[in-house]
Amino acid sequence: MSCPIIGITTSYECEGTTTRQMLNHDYVVAIERAGGCPLVLPMTEQADTLDPVVALLDGLVITGGPGIVSGLVGDLPADLPAVSPFRYQNDACVFEAAQKKHIPILGICYGMQFINAQFGGTLYADVQHQMEVMPHSPKRTQGQDIHHSIHIESDTHLAHILGTSSCETNSYHVQALEKIGSGLRISARSNDRVVEGIETEDGRIVGVQFHPEKMPGSFWNRIFEYLVKQAKKQ
Repeated sequence: MSCPIIGITTSYECEGTTTRQMLNHDYVVAIERAGGCPLVLPMTEQADTLDPVVALLDGLVITGGPGIVSGLVGDLPADLPAVSPFRYQNDACVFEAAQKKHIPILGICYGMQFINAQFGGTLYADVQHQMEVMPHSPKRTQGQDIHHSIHIESDTHLAHILGTSSCETNSYHVQALEKIGSGLRISARSNDRVVEGIETEDGRIVGVQFHPEKMPGSFWNRIFEYLVKQAKKQ
């Protein structure tokens, strides 16, 4: 049986006349180990340029990234640059195409926030100060890694995927979800009540605020295995 093809979005930087499209290789390896065929998606000036590529996809991963301004509550802090409009536009086009194909989607960190914004939800610009919680980004701890516990809501797809009600995860975010978008539900929270997971009722779309690709060899592999399993049904 051929492997399902999983599209992966990328980061984007512009410095003067130099532009870069980048991807942490951990995403590629996580999908491959779960049994999928990773396909890194190029960013194009015209949305229809990607039509032949999107037609191949059985699933989609929207990766981490900078600050989202759509549905923003407050102002982005100095240590979180705004996402490039070029990246956001490309992410939106691919997301819309994936929605039309009804393929499974996994949003990671920025990816989860992006999905929430697409469903009409809102975002804290700086969750640490607006919710008065602990730092959730190493940017606020002099680069020291952050790990914390999260609670998985019962009777959610994430609970069935992981088979547990609580676990430890990493943390790399400054923004966080304020209002949940229509059609989405919360699947996980940290101990300080920050939203750490969302999903659709049918489980086709799953979002996590942390980075499971950075925890290889752990039970977080199950998130990618779930995505690939759902993609095989396409």
